[in-house]
Amino acid sequence: MNHSLTLADSLSLGDLHTYLLRAGRVEDGSLRLIAGGGILAVYTAILYPRGILDESPTVLGLRTFALAPGDDGEHDEFDLVVPMRSVVERIVRARSTLPEDDDESRPVRMSRPPEVSTVTWAGISPPRSGWRPQGEVDPAVLEASARAGIDEVAAAVPEAVGEQLVARVRAEVWGRGIEGLEYVPAGAAFAARSLGFLAPGDPVRVFETGPWTRLSSRRGHVLVKRRDWSLRG
Repeated sequence: MNHSLTLADSLSLGDLHTYLLRAGRVEDGSLRLIAGGGILAVYTAILYPRGILDESPTVLGLRTFALAPGDDGEHDEFDLVVPMRSVVERIVRARSTLPEDDDESRPVRMSRPPEVSTVTWAGISPPRSGWRPQGEVDPAVLEASARAGIDEVAAAVPEAVGEQLVARVRAEVWGRGIEGLEYVPAGAAFAARSLGFLAPGDPVRVFETGPWTRLSSRRGHVLVKRRDWSLRG
């Protein structure tokens, strides 16, 4: 059985490393890897409910990377939940083996870590099709929303406070709608900023399907599953 994956080039390996380091500053638990059709989709969790009383929205980051075929000429196909730190360690190991005069277009193979027990957010699969365009949003709007939320959380949560209170504050702040985009929680802006998906002059496109909203820039995607109350009008 093949327990490796082959990225199309070393540039992709570096991009994956940067993406996971950014995601790990927010949530360094697990990530979901889905490979198929020559594409690797890497999902990371930024916000998600951690209990029955937690009203946080589910907010996921997504980056996709081209895969090169393996030795048998076939592309890898798998759907795994794996520890983020283990993937980062394997990326570092793979990068250390690259020659100094590395041809950045050369495929790079890295091993896959063992799968872990499925975490709650990984059992929620965003749709792959059926997305309807809903216009664009200025990245400055998302940046401002994220900064305001970060400042509010920092001011409301003193050190050594109870975990439940922290969760309640974060759920309230990040569940609040973005100005001018009220049906999208501020947690989506937080995710886009934290993952490095925002850039001046790069409008963020908005898509919807069912209870899901997707914010897409050239740098990556943020997927949001709205809570039931936000669907009532």
